[in-house]
Order: sequence, then C-alpha cells, then structure tokens
Amino acid sequence: MADKKSFVLRIDETTYKAIEKWAGDEFRSVNGQIEWLLDQKLKEAGRLKNSNGDADEKKLSANKKPPK
Repeated sequence: MADKKSFVLRIDETTYKAIEKWAGDEFRSVNGQIEWLLDQKLKEAGRLKNSNGDADEKKLSANKKPPK
C-alpha cells in the first residue's frame, strides 16, 4: 500500500454535508469519499499515472459515465 500524506482541508459546511451524505449513501467514510472523488477526477483528466509513468487509458475509459 502506498504511503499516505496527511494534511488539513478546510471546506465550507454545505460542501462537507453534501460529501458526508454522498459518502453515507455509498457506505464510505467522508475521507474515503474525498479520496475517491480526487482519484476519479485525476483519472478523468489523465493526470493519474500508472506504474509505468503513463496515464492509465483503460481505467480512464472504464470510468467514463454514459451521457444522460
């Protein structure tokens, strides 16, 4: 498992409550939900690198949601 960096995040109460609700709906902690959100957006933007140092294209396309 990769080492984790600890830091303080200041967030407004409305945003926190929305993340808290979403986390509960998906059976995650607030911290886990924030990590998941960041991971998804980094993959979507092609900024999360795999072990080869390349953007993981397979995961990028798998995580795209179909348009509504």
